[in-house]
Amino acid sequence: MKPTILLLLLAAALPARDIQVTNPAELDALSRQAEPGDTFILAPGTFADVPLRFRSKGTIEKPITLRAAEPGKTIFTGASSLKIGGSHLRVEGLHFRQPGPTVNEVIQLRIDSKEHASHCTLSHVAVTADPEAAQGKDAKWLSIYGSHNTIEFCTFTGKTSGGTTVVVWLPDNGDEAGHHTITDCYFGPRPRLGKNGGETIRIGDSDTAHLDAHCLVTKCLFFQCNGETEIISNKSCSNRYIENTFLESEGTLTLRHGHRCLVEGNIFAGNNKRMTGGVRVIGEDHIVRNNVMTELQGDGHRSALTFMNGIPDTPANGYQQVKRAIIESNQILNCKVSVTIGRADNSKCTEPPLDLTMRKNIVFGTKGKAIHLETPVTGWVWADNVIEMPELGADIPELKLSKGVEVKKPAPLTPDKVGAAWLR
Repeated sequence: MKPTILLLLLAAALPARDIQVTNPAELDALSRQAEPGDTFILAPGTFADVPLRFRSKGTIEKPITLRAAEPGKTIFTGASSLKIGGSHLRVEGLHFRQPGPTVNEVIQLRIDSKEHASHCTLSHVAVTADPEAAQGKDAKWLSIYGSHNTIEFCTFTGKTSGGTTVVVWLPDNGDEAGHHTITDCYFGPRPRLGKNGGETIRIGDSDTAHLDAHCLVTKCLFFQCNGETEIISNKSCSNRYIENTFLESEGTLTLRHGHRCLVEGNIFAGNNKRMTGGVRVIGEDHIVRNNVMTELQGDGHRSALTFMNGIPDTPANGYQQVKRAIIESNQILNCKVSVTIGRADNSKCTEPPLDLTMRKNIVFGTKGKAIHLETPVTGWVWADNVIEMPELGADIPELKLSKGVEVKKPAPLTPDKVGAAWLR
């Protein structure tokens, strides 16, 4: 038998180990020596200003795990941070509480620019802060690098500083780009920032907007995420936003840059809170279907559905013209402004939305008009839409007012179903 094969067989036969870690500062050295299937167990306690490093290589069958001995009882404060590098790693049950003002990124799925994480999972982890306590000027709570990583059942709440809560970073050349999943997470209250940089999730940026990121955000709850107009800022292509709930959040799921994204089965419930919005569409070939927008009180950029004007020969950070979007089987119920078409962010935004399809949508309300047409449009297909409103608001031959509209409102996600289980 060849020596290489013998070594592989011996490694596969080694039993997985539970390794107790009482001093988190030792994790970096310990994890470098880990074997597939090993588990590092962090002792309970509160640890201040600890730079954690977790780097190793597990396998699909035998990931390497870092977990709290008691979920939620291993707490990191102050300047503490976590960097994860390698493949097939799991982190479970850690609590980062009240990140200090010097922390720029609390959790990074990379060690440095050369060592990223792939096929790694962050599960039942929380980053929380007291909104009344002082926080830094600008910080990201989770920066996702590499590819094929999963963020599941995590909680992020109380952020008041500038900086996006969760960012997916994509390389300029497209290598290792995306394929991440964010699922079953709870994004708790975030007050108004008063400027850009208060997004809850951003996927990509204007420089990488042309890349296919293939990320999925699903079954997450966004509660009172009021940082800025963009609750989610999509800045890449081919992402999916499915079955999330946006509850009393002052903003929209914004398809800011990029193309070919899917927004499906989400609930936007404003409960008549001011500035609450739905979906803002920019770019080409998006699909927005089977969503419910109810009791939203936003207008303009924060309408239940907003279609922006584009800029001719737009720069990367400008506005792509909306083209060929399919808007299908959505319900817009009792919203202040149901549909805004041709919204211009500035005088350069002169290209109207083009060649859209609006079909099988329901618009219902007891006040106002259904369509706010701010720019004349051509090439739209309107089919089988049902509207019960006092006014139509636009001279569109294919649209007529109806009566007796039947609506079915699905149940929104609740905090007891998402986020870190030990915080519910």
